Amino acid sequence: MSELHDIAKAAREASYVLAALDSDIKNKALANVARCLKEAKEDIFAANRIDLEEAEKADLDAPLLKRLKFNEDKLNDVVSGIESLIGLADPVGKITLRTDLDDGLELTRVTCPIGVIGVIFESRPDALVQIASLCIKSGNAVFLKGGSEAVNTNKALASVISRAGIEAGLPEGWLNLLTLRSEIADMLKLDEYIDLIIPRGSNSFVQYIMQNTNIAVLGHADGVCHTYIDKDADPSKAFKVAIDAKTQYVSVCNATETFLVNASLKESFLPEFIKTLQDAGVEVFGDDYVSGTFGVAKAEEWHHEYLAMKCSVKVVNDADEAIAHINRYGSGHTDAIITENAETAERFMTMVDSGSVLVNCSTRFADGFRYGFGAEVGIATSKIHARGPVGLEGLVSYKYRLVGHGDIVGPYCDGSKTFKHIHHDI
Repeated sequence: MSELHDIAKAAREASYVLAALDSDIKNKALANVARCLKEAKEDIFAANRIDLEEAEKADLDAPLLKRLKFNEDKLNDVVSGIESLIGLADPVGKITLRTDLDDGLELTRVTCPIGVIGVIFESRPDALVQIASLCIKSGNAVFLKGGSEAVNTNKALASVISRAGIEAGLPEGWLNLLTLRSEIADMLKLDEYIDLIIPRGSNSFVQYIMQNTNIAVLGHADGVCHTYIDKDADPSKAFKVAIDAKTQYVSVCNATETFLVNASLKESFLPEFIKTLQDAGVEVFGDDYVSGTFGVAKAEEWHHEYLAMKCSVKVVNDADEAIAHINRYGSGHTDAIITENAETAERFMTMVDSGSVLVNCSTRFADGFRYGFGAEVGIATSKIHARGPVGLEGLVSYKYRLVGHGDIVGPYCDGSKTFKHIHHDI
């Protein structure tokens, strides 16, 4: 029996204890995590400097270096997220259905933790804090596997968070950090103990996870997000929103990668739009018209996540063509429309098949913290269980509770009794 198997077994036992904890203990644990992170910040920053130095030696791409950095600003952000979580309602123990099957025979559906969750994430150490915090609030034990480039930062953070949680009443084994890539394959075999895997990475990596485990997988492969600028768009809104959606933080999955521009705006809007993007430092790739007219390189493929100061621009005839393009080439993550036409906006929101669909605002809003979820463990583009930013509600399941008084099924089968099925408002 491997060491990881024993750790997973202990995590399963811890999950039973976590499921029964009341809100006060979980909130005290979160408050203690926030306090301990601030107290240990110099050690955490020192560990992060080691990771950054090693990453620079390895010539890590600039966007990844930016994600890797964990400084005072990142610390303040994660602490704010924890404080926000404390203020949210406990997602566990909510009654979502109440039905009297018959007199004295009451059925309820009640939310409960998923159990043990394994999360594999990229080079963002702040993601570790967000995920661990969400698992505390939702009562789940967790396995965390971050990128090797952040190993020292992740060790420092996980040590502080695990200890702070246990000090506040969480069970031993509630948080486990994996540091070796080989441990991923071993974790994927632990379907006896782990209930859900959430991978955050490339499409090929997510596919690998799905094909090599019997554990349920929740996540998204990539963030090919679009902003469509409609013929009825307010130009000032379009410029402002587009620049934010592309440049505010380029190395994230909710940054816009492709702009679709209505053909009626070819002369009145498009030239200034291309120039505005370029003046902001964005390298533009275009369709045949954009490439030929503005002398930019042609977009080689439309399903492409740049994660850099780059974007593609395509001219479309109308909103329906924009919708069709997004549904064909998008990743189901986040897509936006800029328009003053309410009917077009409603059609776009209804027909675009994505986890988040926005009107007249930046795709960068598609985020668990900004949605008021406290934080997120990731973005899900599937349609089962959870979709979009996965916050607290995505980390709970439910169970049915039926309370009777010696009731048996026989009389309902022979017809001497019938169900009343009285449904109560929640």
